[in-house]
Amino acid sequence: MRRGEIITAVILGVLSIYMMIKSTELEIFYIKGEGPGGGAWPFWLSGIMLVCTVIIAFNAVRRSSPPSQSDEPVLDAEGRKMIIQVFGGIFVFVALVGIISMYGAMMLFLFYYVWFLGRHRLWVSLVISIATPVIFFFFFEALMRITLPKGMKFTEPLFNWLNTIIY
Repeated sequence: MRRGEIITAVILGVLSIYMMIKSTELEIFYIKGEGPGGGAWPFWLSGIMLVCTVIIAFNAVRRSSPPSQSDEPVLDAEGRKMIIQVFGGIFVFVALVGIISMYGAMMLFLFYYVWFLGRHRLWVSLVISIATPVIFFFFFEALMRITLPKGMKFTEPLFNWLNTIIY
């Protein structure tokens, strides 16, 4: 576990540094009269992630975290099964975005994740999987004016109806 914790921290730290460097291709500070530059969110979130990975690596080297004190393997058979289920769900999610829209794919993925993998009650799974895409729709479409993929034509009536609420 300790080796896995250190390796994961190093990989995430390298990815954080890469994202920080890449983000500087756009403005990362506040632009007067416009707001944060295009690289601000990725840069600062990557910076926070880098700080967290340094803390994780530091604790692993000092053996002060429970995983760094364990001699168990990083992934047992159950862990490998869970990774396959999660990545399978993500693969299906990405494949469905162009067909049933970002919001429809998000709804199905959340339901799969919360109900099937999380084993939560059906009503909790339905509330989370329906409310989250609706909230995201209003956040991106109304507040940020960013259009996410809408999928094929058969999903258009739903988005037209939601747009009538916005305007």
